[in-house]
Order: sequence, then structure tokens, then C-alpha cells
Amino acid sequence: MLDLPKDPMMLFSVINMRLRDIYPSLDALCDDLHVDKQEIMDRLAAAGFEYNAEQNKFW
Repeated sequence: MLDLPKDPMMLFSVINMRLRDIYPSLDALCDDLHVDKQEIMDRLAAAGFEYNAEQNKFW
């Protein structure tokens, strides 16, 4: 399991970089890294970000 950053801005950066460079979707990222999708979405939503599946990124 990936040790994700606690800081929401760092988490935003790490997740978006991996989505851009490696993974075709948030589901693929979560499956491969064995992380909980809802936890990532909740943590980033609390910082004001939401996932856009069409663009495969948080914004």
C-alpha cells in the first residue's frame, strides 16, 4: 500500500501526477496501489477538490 501524504495539497499533487503519468483512471490507481478510493475522494473533497473522470484528474 502506498504511504499517501497527509497534507491535502501534497496528496492532490501526488494523485494527479500518477493519474497523468501512469493510470488511466482513479479506479486503476486505487486497485494497483491498494488504497481506498472513497478515502482519497473524501480527503481531497474536504480540501475543495473533486475528481473529474472525463479528464482523469482532481480539480
